[in-house]
Amino acid sequence: MPEVQIRSAAAGDLSALMAIDHTCQTEYVWQMDVLHEEDQMGAIFREIRLPRSVSVLYPRPVAGLAESWNRRWVVLVAVIGKQTVGYIRTTDTILPHTAWLLDVVVSPRFRRQGIASTMILAAQSWGVDRKNHRAILEMPSKNNPAVRLAQKLGYEFCGYNDQYYDTQDIALFFGRTIR
Repeated sequence: MPEVQIRSAAAGDLSALMAIDHTCQTEYVWQMDVLHEEDQMGAIFREIRLPRSVSVLYPRPVAGLAESWNRRWVVLVAVIGKQTVGYIRTTDTILPHTAWLLDVVVSPRFRRQGIASTMILAAQSWGVDRKNHRAILEMPSKNNPAVRLAQKLGYEFCGYNDQYYDTQDIALFFGRTIR
């Protein structure tokens, strides 16, 4: 793994962060099956292999990243040498005692090298420093690499929202205790 430095983003980082390719490639997606019966209801997510690899578009406008500075969101950036290679946004204003982690983005050239894991661990540390006891990772159901990363880091499925993103993608939520 290349030597990665994680630091708080500065306003001057914004253009570099927005220029990162936010799409991901996957051969799998998570399909939701909903059960509605008189005495029970539920949803099951199944991993489905696609007939070919697809490019998954990012579920929210990248230009919205600029709003982070106005909403008290913390943006951490990953830097290798002098190059900004990724970022993660986090806040603890959504749920009490919970660090909410979203927008885990790494430049395609630097993916699968531990950078996203490093950023998530840094965001968890930020959450612990702010007296949070839980972390929630949010991702679209089409982003199988993010689902697998969450599971690898000890996060467990804890919910979904089928009308979360403007793109109509289903949001999956994975949580874990942090201390």
